[in-house]
Amino acid sequence: MELTGNPPNAEYRRFESFREYEEIIDRMIPLTQNIIRVFDKTFDKTAGRAWNSTARIELLRQFLLANRANRLLILLHDIRPLATECPRLITLAQYFTHACVIRETLRAAKQAADPFVIFDGSHYVHRFHYDHMRAAQGTHDAAGAQQLIERFSEIQECSGPPLAANVTGL
Repeated sequence: MELTGNPPNAEYRRFESFREYEEIIDRMIPLTQNIIRVFDKTFDKTAGRAWNSTARIELLRQFLLANRANRLLILLHDIRPLATECPRLITLAQYFTHACVIRETLRAAKQAADPFVIFDGSHYVHRFHYDHMRAAQGTHDAAGAQQLIERFSEIQECSGPPLAANVTGL
């Protein structure tokens, strides 16, 4: 038996549905206690639809209101579609300037091609490549989440400064 440092209820499962990927994100947001880390290529018409939905924005708003220390950190390769595809997310970022940070990756990080969302330090959803819908979900998987947190930190180090949370800043 391999020791992972995970509790006995740790789970890891694979799936191949974009709808399920988005549903997992929406189910996990209300369960998150401190921080949500998001990495993706862009929030264009496809991904932007979910990140601009009234339901998801309300979930994020409730998460950010739950505790002043809660954080939403977003890293994208291309932020240009935000202004047209995610006006609700921009409004949320404007309202929660202390808690919602959006950054665009620089050239050194553009090779990263595996979108993921990490909820606190033990839950995540991870697509293996943004061109394909093969993904995995980890729950109570601190070891897997830690690997993604380290990856997120590496990508963040190769990202520009936080963007101004207004349309002209994006």
